[in-house]
Amino acid sequence: MFSSVWSFVKRHKRKFLFTGAVIGGVYCLGRYAQRKMREIGEREAGEYISQARRQFHFESNQRTCNMTVLSMLPTLKEAIIHQLNSESLTALLKTKPANRLEIWEDLKIISFTRSIAAVYSTCMLVVLLRVKLNIIGGYLYLDNSAGGAAAKSMAPPDVQQQYLSSIQHLLGDGLTELITVVKRAVQDTFGDVSLKHSLSLSELEQQVGWIRAQVEGGSSPRPLTWYMMADEESTLADQACGLTENDVLTVKLLNETRDMLESPDFSTVLNTCLNRGFSRLLDNLAEFFRPPPGDSAPISAADSLSEVSLPLAKIIPIMNGQINTVCSETPSYFVQDLLMIEQVKEFAANVYETFSASQDLQK
Repeated sequence: MFSSVWSFVKRHKRKFLFTGAVIGGVYCLGRYAQRKMREIGEREAGEYISQARRQFHFESNQRTCNMTVLSMLPTLKEAIIHQLNSESLTALLKTKPANRLEIWEDLKIISFTRSIAAVYSTCMLVVLLRVKLNIIGGYLYLDNSAGGAAAKSMAPPDVQQQYLSSIQHLLGDGLTELITVVKRAVQDTFGDVSLKHSLSLSELEQQVGWIRAQVEGGSSPRPLTWYMMADEESTLADQACGLTENDVLTVKLLNETRDMLESPDFSTVLNTCLNRGFSRLLDNLAEFFRPPPGDSAPISAADSLSEVSLPLAKIIPIMNGQINTVCSETPSYFVQDLLMIEQVKEFAANVYETFSASQDLQK
């Protein structure tokens, strides 16, 4: 029996060899496919975990941005009031001085200037901190992801502190220059308007629009970004000599921030914030232009607002108090409106995405 089997094998030797090769090849291919599928699964799982980790870090970073904005509002408000102190004028008016009309004229300019400057500076603070903290946040994510494998930190604590301290420009020289420009525009718009002259809400909105046109238009000596960040020449001059390694990293961060501020997307986001901010300001003012409760005339809310006019002397204290709403720390509905703007969220995500990506991808 064994001889017959052996004879059969010898007669079909090639077939057996071919079949064996096929079976072996299929087996190897199967093992190879399993290994590849396992590698793909592990890679996809790793990518999913990495994306989830980055998303969690991004969301945590946005909460930090929001808290930082709110924590800085009292400082911003104090800086504005320090330069535009209407309270001293109000106290002086209570003494009924001989130059009462002159004091009222000064109060008129200061009241409009400080509330309008508050809207500008608060919007700038929101978008500037969004840029700065998402640049830092992106680099911190890369540092944390690299762990001990990183040759050096891209944003060590000293660099973070030095970089973030540049926000003082907005609260110092930038704010002073902004107030000067806004005050000049307010003077041009309201300087010759009598205190007895009555204005409706729509007329007041038009006047505010003229002020914005002067501040943001070609007559302004500087772009809006200058109020947020010192010009490049000043920054580099301050760092001209004796640059340490941390100084080099800080200058790099500042230059990257400046590039972001000069981008068309940033201009769009800032303009969107300003439009929302001034719309909120006018909404607040509208509460004072509603007809008396006893007036039951059957007219729409919009028509009723346009029907009501107030003397400028009555509008001044209303406008003067708006800084307390605009720069209110808690609850700050004004700032919450700005933080919830979709373009602000998208821009923050794009900045974070750019700076949290691998450096190899950025080259």
